[in-house]
Amino acid sequence: MKFSEQWLRSWANPDITTQAMCDQLTMAGLEVDSVEPAAADFSDVYVARVVSLEKHPDADKLNVCQVTDGKEALQIVCGAANVRAGLIIPLAKIGAVLPGATEGETWKIKPAKLRGVESSGMLCSEKELGLADSADGLMELPDDAPIGQDIREYLQLDDNIIELDLTPNRGDCLSIEGVARELCVLNQCEINAQQWTPCKPTIKDSFPVEIQAEEACPHYVGRIIKGVDVKAQTPLWMLERLRRSGIRGLSPVVDITNYVMIELGQPMHAFDLQKLDEKITIRYADDAEKITLLDGKALELQSETLVIADESRALALAGVMGGEDSAVDDSTVDIFLESAFFRPEIIAGKARSYGLHTDSSHRFERGVDTRLQLRAMERATALIAEICGGKVGPVLEHKTSVQPEEVESIHLRSERIRRVLGIDLSEDEVTDIFQRLGMAVEVR
Repeated sequence: MKFSEQWLRSWANPDITTQAMCDQLTMAGLEVDSVEPAAADFSDVYVARVVSLEKHPDADKLNVCQVTDGKEALQIVCGAANVRAGLIIPLAKIGAVLPGATEGETWKIKPAKLRGVESSGMLCSEKELGLADSADGLMELPDDAPIGQDIREYLQLDDNIIELDLTPNRGDCLSIEGVARELCVLNQCEINAQQWTPCKPTIKDSFPVEIQAEEACPHYVGRIIKGVDVKAQTPLWMLERLRRSGIRGLSPVVDITNYVMIELGQPMHAFDLQKLDEKITIRYADDAEKITLLDGKALELQSETLVIADESRALALAGVMGGEDSAVDDSTVDIFLESAFFRPEIIAGKARSYGLHTDSSHRFERGVDTRLQLRAMERATALIAEICGGKVGPVLEHKTSVQPEEVESIHLRSERIRRVLGIDLSEDEVTDIFQRLGMAVEVR
């Protein structure tokens, strides 16, 4: 699992160095596999605005741009297809140092003439800043980006990407919140749990859900959100946190579900409501039933594969990947948002049997918190309402008899702690550890 150190420290920020924190996590059984900078080394790149542009007099594919960084006006020749007046972009000024093609290499921006026209700097893409392996054009910054600010400061790039190599029994740490809990126990500090207000329904729309495979899916939560703007821009802070988690931004709704998965550990999925037929059914696939997944891969399903379906066909491989036919796309207006618990033994091995491995299957195979679904739904709903707008329907929660209403109590004896660990811990120490892990403790 990859994540931003800054993101983790927004949840748990003990007064220790990065190295000390990584050593702590490794010694606690959460092995740190690597630590690397969130961005390549570059300098003197600033937020700037394209004021105007005109065609290069001697090159059809080049534009001569007038650019400002808030302090001075510069003329820069640019060949990017998306350059336009009013665009906010990263500007590498004369003397700026940018990452080279080979790791560790750098190169300096110098005054240049392109086909006879002077150019005093360069407008940059994500690739030229070392933030992506490829780019289709200039990096477009939000309209409210502060002109003249250092781009490293604006994007908070002085950060580290930490990668953990977790053992299969530590599915509880496949999230920022999970790692933060561990860090707070190790340092006896308080977790800064993120708070959000549950969205009050503004419409009464609902969608029928039937759980046929009760053992496999004991808890399913859904919600309709209508009038969603799927062409809204995912905030840059979210895209950067996803990038540092190894996830590429796709569209706002998908980005939000991915964000909640990394933050809380709950995989989610959004269906285009208009593409659903009558009701959602959680069932096992019919033998040789067919589905085309989001990645375009066509599968013939085995009968022991759990699927999310409607009245017409299978819509998704439960806990693995959604289907192409019901996916959110540029024409989507209304969505049905899903947050579910699938039993690990039902999902385990299914992705691999079809030649797949996804962030979702990785988490469900190791076990997702059985009571996280409603909380994740509210978090995702709040983000969608903030970023994409829309009218929110009521939460549709479905539980089967397999889902216990009460958390089972575990009886732990002090003598057993000494026998297994070989150390003496006081009742206060044991109580503090469990409470920091989010457990209710009763000492008898």
